[in-house]
Amino acid sequence: MKHWMFSCKEVTQMVSESMNRDLPRYQRIGIWIHLMICKFCSRYRQHLMSLRKVLRSQALYDEDSEPYAKLPPNARERIKRSLHRQVRPPQYYSALYRLTTIGYS
Repeated sequence: MKHWMFSCKEVTQMVSESMNRDLPRYQRIGIWIHLMICKFCSRYRQHLMSLRKVLRSQALYDEDSEPYAKLPPNARERIKRSLHRQVRPPQYYSALYRLTTIGYS
């Protein structure tokens, strides 16, 4: 039988996880019991629920916006150039592989 009495650390983690997926019954029961006796974890859950509600309502009212900040065109170009300099062509990696395997065959 799995234990159902959890520490505050476990409960806060499971409460966060429960926002994204369903938890097993024993975890839900353990969380419910813990929240009945721990005002701090209960308050943490309330804050998470409030934050989730605000973020969801903001997304509904702000339909034209994207989920990320829009960058000015010049910032996009700087990022592209920076990434292009950091990305190495496939030939670089094959040459590097050949150098590191010489003499190990």
